[in-house]
Amino acid sequence: ADGELVQYHYGLKDLVTILFYIFIAIILHAVVQEYALDKINRRLHLSKVKHSKFNESGQLVAFHLTSVIWCLYVVVTEGYISNPRSLWENYPHVYLPYQVKFFYLCQLAYWLHALPELYFQKVRKEEIPRQLRCIALYLLHIAGAYLLNLTRLGLILLLLQYLSEFFFHMARLVYFTDENNEKLFNVWAVVFVVTRLFTLTLYILVIGFGLPRVESQALDPEGGNFFSFLFNNIFFRMSVLLLVCLFQASVMWRFIHFQLRRWREYWNEQSSRKRAAAAATGTRQQTKLLKRDSGYHENGVVKAENGTSPRTKKLKSP
Repeated sequence: ADGELVQYHYGLKDLVTILFYIFIAIILHAVVQEYALDKINRRLHLSKVKHSKFNESGQLVAFHLTSVIWCLYVVVTEGYISNPRSLWENYPHVYLPYQVKFFYLCQLAYWLHALPELYFQKVRKEEIPRQLRCIALYLLHIAGAYLLNLTRLGLILLLLQYLSEFFFHMARLVYFTDENNEKLFNVWAVVFVVTRLFTLTLYILVIGFGLPRVESQALDPEGGNFFSFLFNNIFFRMSVLLLVCLFQASVMWRFIHFQLRRWREYWNEQSSRKRAAAAATGTRQQTKLLKRDSGYHENGVVKAENGTSPRTKKLKSP
């Protein structure tokens, strides 16, 4: 009411807050599992493998949808979308608004809670390395943006990433309920390509043009300035941009390879169905021809080739 704006910095007390919200995330995870996913699973009668993937995608759909709405609200109210220059202006962004700090703490708590959930959900051993790699990458990027004072850039990147992941896991849920329905995978493919292009453009804009123009170019760990002096060096800046482009190219290559394999499997399935239908049609036609060859009809009576009836005549007793 008095016009004061309270801002926050990270510190050791964040660990206590994160621990508290880890327990909250575990409780919410159990609620979604028991009151939504388990009821749907009982109706679908899925196999063990599909059951595990369905639970994973169901939990992530709820999380990604909530995070996309929340993150979009934060970036709009803070003006990060309407004013892209705010992503690098006044760097380092040491002091954070309450909703930005709270968002990052909840994100860290969710991905940390995913570690004990691997045990609670009895995830198969084959799936554990993949899920651990996914959790580690999210924790690395979110904690890195939070601790290195790149929270504004991190918010936009998380929004793009979560939007793409939401459509992917939503498409998996629809596919598990109806294996012939793959339309959402096509929607996810478009969203994935668009978000990758926006991500690459954002990296080039912030790293290539934004951070090198920051007024404070000296290394100041106590003040939170870790990067601007590095990006002032054109060799280092171009090296980082090259690594970013190579990483995005590798992600796109894996995506294209996945799409080509999926289309190949789809066309192989369609061709096999056509061959099966053609074989069934040929069998029916052959059966009709065999019936016709066994005799011909005359006045509604089946006659043999010699003109006699194929039926055996009964001899009348004298």
